[in-house]
Amino acid sequence: MNRDIHPERAEPNPQTSQRSDTGFAPRISIEQVEEGHVLAPKFDRDGLIACVTTDMQTGEVLMLGYMNAEALRMTIETGEAHYWSRSRRTLWRKGATSGLIQRIEELRIDDDQDAVWLRVSIAGTKASCHVGYRSCFYRRVPIGQARKDGDALIYTEAEKTFDPKQVYGDAPNPTIL
Repeated sequence: MNRDIHPERAEPNPQTSQRSDTGFAPRISIEQVEEGHVLAPKFDRDGLIACVTTDMQTGEVLMLGYMNAEALRMTIETGEAHYWSRSRRTLWRKGATSGLIQRIEELRIDDDQDAVWLRVSIAGTKASCHVGYRSCFYRRVPIGQARKDGDALIYTEAEKTFDPKQVYGDAPNPTIL
């Protein structure tokens, strides 16, 4: 069924025929957003939407990134993950420099369409973190009784998957203090 046409009558569906300033469908009603078949993402005041990225095979969380409307469109169109870099203030395709391209296996949107979940397969060493680890979540924080050494972080990955200096050279580090 073409979702751009009302099923009861052969005329354009106003929920999908019009586009908002983001290029996606406008957010018309709670029912449309939560129960509808129309992608109407809600970007924050900076024009961004949070994006959780996980490994398709293992389910491991690889990273939390952000997308603007263009990054989301490019991700959908190309089948490769694109993000908005808040530190560099630019669109980037994951793996363009490192070769660690994230191929989209599945893209989901949450209930109120203000967060995206990418399930990906990764080329090369299968890493996603610019620091060199597989996941950007390579440390854990001890909780409760386990927290004996103050604020110490515990590494969950024994070693880096790649050497960032070899991959990125003199490129500026995206981490901001």
